Order: sequence, then C-alpha cells, then structure tokens
Amino acid sequence: MLGCGGTQETSNNSAATPSNTAPTKPETGPTPDAVLGRHIREAAEKGKGRIGVHAAIVETGQVVGIRQNERFAMQSVVKIPISMAVLKMVDDGKLKLDEKIKIEKSELVPDSMHSPIKDKNPEGTEMTVDELIKAAVSVSDGTAADVLQRVAGNAAGVQKYIDDLGIVEMEVKYTHKEFSGNTERQYANWTSPEAVSALLTELYRSAYPETVDKYAPPPTISSENAKLLLKYMTETENPAARIKAGVPEGTVVAHKTGSSGTSNGITAATNDAAIITLPNGNHMILTVLLADSPDDQDTRNATIAAVTKAIWDKWTATE
Repeated sequence: MLGCGGTQETSNNSAATPSNTAPTKPETGPTPDAVLGRHIREAAEKGKGRIGVHAAIVETGQVVGIRQNERFAMQSVVKIPISMAVLKMVDDGKLKLDEKIKIEKSELVPDSMHSPIKDKNPEGTEMTVDELIKAAVSVSDGTAADVLQRVAGNAAGVQKYIDDLGIVEMEVKYTHKEFSGNTERQYANWTSPEAVSALLTELYRSAYPETVDKYAPPPTISSENAKLLLKYMTETENPAARIKAGVPEGTVVAHKTGSSGTSNGITAATNDAAIITLPNGNHMILTVLLADSPDDQDTRNATIAAVTKAIWDKWTATE
C-alpha cells in the first residue's frame, strides 16, 4: 500500500521545451507556493495511494505541484494528445473534419472497455473525424480513440506530435485495445502531471493565440480546432466527481478523466486534467493523477476533489 508521504514541491522547470527557435526569455518567474503545497498534501492524505499534482495559472505563471515529475499511467487522458495530433493533421491539410473514417470490426475494443460505438455497431461502421474526436473526448469512447490513433500514424505518430512539442515526460506505446487487461502495457502509456499540464497549456495557447508572448514558439493547432476540442472537453460526460466537484457549481471546466480497472483491490489510475476558468477570468491548468490506490471509487474521486478545492480556495481567496 502506497502512502502520500515523500511529496516534493514543484520547481520552475517545465516539462515542455520549445522545439522551434524563439527569443530567450529572461529567467524570472514566481516562487512556488510552499504553503499551498502543504495544503495539497493535507488534502491528498484524505485517501490512500500515490498522488501527483501540477497546477499553474496561465496568465500569471503561478505554479505548484507534488510528485509532478513522477510517472503515472495515463489511461484515457491519452485521448487529449491523440486528438491534438489528429487536429494538427487537419490544420496541415492531411485530413478534413468531415472526412469519413472506416472503423473495422477488428478495431472495436473489448467488452471490458467503454465504447458506445462498439455497442451500437458490433460489425464496425464509419464516422467522420469530427465525430470520432467528440466520441473520444466527450464520451471517452475507447474505439474512437484507437481509430484516431491509427489515423494519426499509430502510437509513433502521436508520440512524434508530443516530441515535437518538446514534452519529454509522456509516452504513448499502445492502443486502448492493446493495453486492455494488461497491467504492464497500461503503465507503458505513461506521463507526469507536469507533462499533462504542459500539453493543456499548449492547447489553451492554440485556442487563444493572442495570449502567446513574443518569447514563445507559435501554437501548433489552429484556434478554431483548438476551441473545438475545448468545447468537447467542456460539454462532456466525463465523471464530474473529481476536479469539477472541487470547484463551485457553474465554473467552466474543460477536462478529461482517465480510469483503470481494479485488480486485487488496487486501482492503478484515477486521473483528471483540466483547464479551469477562474472568477477573475484567468485560467488554471490542473492535473491530478492518483495511482495504485486501495480506496473505493467514491474515496478516490473525493481525494481529487479535495486537492482541487485546496488549490481553488488559495488561488481565489483574494478575488
């Protein structure tokens, strides 16, 4: 049983290193919030397991984290980079959002995995790229994600997109179907909390390029397509008992959850990653990954919500 001791405060080192040339930005930035770090640890101790957190405010650069550079199984959080890689292909003219993609029967995920597409089309079907992205992100359909991964050039294609962003703490090796029921493969699709936050920051920057300063490389996805993905992450059926439960009702939250099965009483992954609109109009990027927990689902969800609330309360206290 893994406890929540041994957490570490965040540093200002980023998981994303620009892959194209940009002016050198002065080495300045806020000091990580040690008090908030303690509040996060206290909230995390409400449950059992190994928890990693990374939070940042886009507009101010405020940052905090614990275990932010450790490895965690991604599970369905991987649907974010898969979708972004496909949208990059759309922007590059290699695909169209209304282009129909054949879904072979052999690509349907097993019954143990969530897939309304499989349930409705046991012999396979075809869907547009747009429909597949919506299904993967809003409904967390495993079949949709696997088909998109194939369209993006399989795991190697998705990984190339991640690598081109300069994100080094995120690896995609298997489809949902391939890691279904396979513990080793599940952990091979891994990330760090900071890497997920870096990816979400890139998504936000792409949606709102006016926020990109002169020191940063240009966004990788068009504003229109990035906003489409954020729409699907906001209008979603993803569980609302995690990050969304830690912020006031009505708060705009664009998020993607990830969940594993439970084996021998241990749940390998209970994850959530979000872009949250704060009351003053700023935006918080938050990633909370909970690994190897013996707690039941309600307790795991509540732990993520408690961590979220600790950060929300601190960063909105003076507003």
